[in-house]
Parts: sequence; structure tokens; C-alpha cells
Amino acid sequence: MNAPAAPAPAPARPPKKGPGARRFLPWFGALLLILLIGAGLWPKPATVETARVTTGLLRVTLNEEGKTRIRQRFVVAAPVAGELRRIPWKVGADVVARETVLAVIEPVRPTLLDPRARALAEARREVARATLARAREAHRFAANDLKRFEQLSSGKVVTPQELEGVQWRETSAAKELAVAESSLKQAEAELREFDAPTGGASEPVEVRAPISGRVLRVFQESSRTVAAGTPLIELGDPTDLEAVIEVLSRDGAALVPGTKVELEQWGGPQPLLGQVRLVEPAAFTKVSALGVEEQRVNVVVDLVTPAAERKSLGDNFRVEGRILLWEDARALKVPSGALFRRNGAWAAFVCAGESVQIRPVEVGRTSGPETQILSGLKEGDEVVLYPGDRLKDGQRIRRAVIASEK
Repeated sequence: MNAPAAPAPAPARPPKKGPGARRFLPWFGALLLILLIGAGLWPKPATVETARVTTGLLRVTLNEEGKTRIRQRFVVAAPVAGELRRIPWKVGADVVARETVLAVIEPVRPTLLDPRARALAEARREVARATLARAREAHRFAANDLKRFEQLSSGKVVTPQELEGVQWRETSAAKELAVAESSLKQAEAELREFDAPTGGASEPVEVRAPISGRVLRVFQESSRTVAAGTPLIELGDPTDLEAVIEVLSRDGAALVPGTKVELEQWGGPQPLLGQVRLVEPAAFTKVSALGVEEQRVNVVVDLVTPAAERKSLGDNFRVEGRILLWEDARALKVPSGALFRRNGAWAAFVCAGESVQIRPVEVGRTSGPETQILSGLKEGDEVVLYPGDRLKDGQRIRRAVIASEK
């Protein structure tokens, strides 16, 4: 018989941990929490934008709006009174000096007197004749009286005062005679003018162009009766242009003739070149867009660019003028956004490896986006742009990556 199988051994139990291991678990958790808090409070590098100090062209300009105008304008007026024929010319038409007929004026025929007006004119003539006859008799009497008093005065029969009175009456009578003669001539001339035949009118008057150029404006286009001196057409040469730029009076006082000017935004691909010819001696008051009264003065600029390169430019066209006040082809410059005020002086943050340092600088002229550096920086230095108030001396930085536009 087989012997009974022995029972299987029981599985071994893991040894129980003692109370000392559980005692260190809170310490491990506290240490981990402290490490996490420290990592969160540890100062991180500031992300900044940087730029290089370079050497190149720096220009200081005075930028103001202006407009073009034709240097010489001619207003053609009617030389005589008459009936103006319709003017066929339009704005922009070319005219030739002493050849192009701008307008034709037909003389006005004198109007015939109606019976009532004729009777009044004839009555005025008769009154003038009667007045002339009376004036002649008065003058004759005064002249004879003067001769008698002169004879009596030679014999010392009359006093000098009486002789002077007679002389005055003779002079007054002579002047009244002259006035009466003029009145009669005027009345007779009026009747002769309106009694003249109307069939033989004079020839029409042709008004020709005084210069070669273009028509800028037509004042009288339709047929009508005009008086002598009535403006008809305005002419000018669009190739003979100048620009007028309005600047503040304090800026205009610093400009001198010959200053270089660039005219932009006129419609062409390249700026127009010019130079200051005149700063007008009288300023004027102008209200700005903000409602502030400003004293401004006109700066007249001669265009240097040939007329062939600005054919599309005309009279009263808007331009943006850049008046060159100063320039240097080898100026040490830095973007103006890298500079800030510190203790009453200019300073900049200069990158030194992975940190920044404050460095005082001395600045010169500025064009707005860029500023000239006189001392404190050298070419190639890397400066922080728009540092702000959080950036401190010696702080670690991380340079921002700016994607370039394609």
C-alpha cells in the first residue's frame, strides 16, 4: 500500500515594516513641496527684444504737408466792353502765346433814345444854351466894370478894396462861363451819340493768349455782355511749378534759402527734389485738428526734379514735404526705443552674455525712430528695446525670436 502524501508547505509571508519607515514619509512630502515652491519662485530670465548699435546715414527732417502751385498765373480780362461770344476753351486746353484766340468781343451798339428821353435831352440842351448866354452877358458886364474901376483906381478915385471886389466878380463870372460852355457841349454830345447811325459798327475784338501754357480756369463761358476789365480765363504753365509748405513759425525761423527738400506722396514712385527759395516774412494763425491755434508760415520750395519726370503733377496737388535740417552719413545710431531716462540722464540696457547692464549714454540728434549716440556705446553693442520698468541691472534675459516676414 502506498503511504499518504505529505501536506504542501504554506506560502511565506513578507516581513512586516516597522514603524520607523512610515515616520519619514511626511518629511519627504514637505521636502518635495519646498522644492516645487522654490522652483516656482526662482527668478526666470526676462524675454526681451534686442537691436545692434550701427553706423550709417542719419537724417533729421521737418515733415509737414504742402501743396503745389504754378509760379506765374495770368488772368485774361476783357479789354473793352461788349457782347462776349461763347468761349469754347475747357480747363486743360493748350494755348500758344499771341496765336490762340481765347475770346471774341463784339462792340455794343448804342441804344436809341425813346421820345421822352430825347425830349429831355433836347430840353437839357436848350437850358444849357440859355445858361451859356446868361453867363456870357454876366462876364461881359463884369469885364466892362473891371475896366472902369481900373481907370478910376489909376486916378485914386476908388479904394483898393473896391477894386479887388470888382476883380473877384470878373473872375467868378469867367468860371461860370466856362461851366456853362461845358454843360452845352455835354448836352450836344449826348444827342450826337444817340443820333449816330448804327449800321457801321466797329470790328469784333479778338483776345489772344499772352503766354504759352494751359487753361486753368474759365470765368465766363457763356455768351453775355461784359464790361471792360471782366476776368475771362486764367492761364498758366503746369511745368513751372513750386511747392508751398506750411510750418510752425518757430521752425520757419530756423530755415535758410537753399535747404534741401524732398516731396513725397505726390503720386509718383520717387520723391521729388527741391530746395527752399523763400520763407515768407508774414505768419498767419491756423487752428489745428485738435482745436489749438498755431502760428504758421509758408515755405516756398523750388522743384529741382525735371518736368519730364513729374508730368502728372499739376496745380494745387497735395504733397508731403520733408525739409532736411541735418544729416550725417557716418553717424553712430541706435533705435530710440532703447533709450530711457535715469536720474535726469539718458541710459540704455546693454546685453552682456545672458544678462543686462545699465550704461549711461550721451545722445545727439534724433530723427524719431533713430537717435545719434555721442558717447557710452560703440558699434556692435547689443541693446534692449523697450526695456520697461521690470528690467533691472544684472537681470538674466532671454532674447525673443522674431519671425521674419517673407
